[in-house]
Amino acid sequence: MLTIVVPLTYAMLAGAILLNLWRLVRGPDAVDRILALDTLTINVIGIVMLLGIAIGTKVYFEAALLIAMMGFVGTVALSKFLLGGDIIE
Repeated sequence: MLTIVVPLTYAMLAGAILLNLWRLVRGPDAVDRILALDTLTINVIGIVMLLGIAIGTKVYFEAALLIAMMGFVGTVALSKFLLGGDIIE
């Protein structure tokens, strides 16, 4: 069962990443681009976690945690820049 689910999930996440990249390029607004980057980060976390499940090592789960923290900080920084123009107060 795992041999069918893992490639199918990779394909779904790849499709989601392509749609996120389309929204990132197309835009129409900076807010849409920030949201696309945040969703892209979540999809990359999903791929890294799935790779950790498929290979069976815990290193990928730690990498996914680091990606999640960096994605959160990046989203907050970009949102704060959009609202006020200054990131550090």
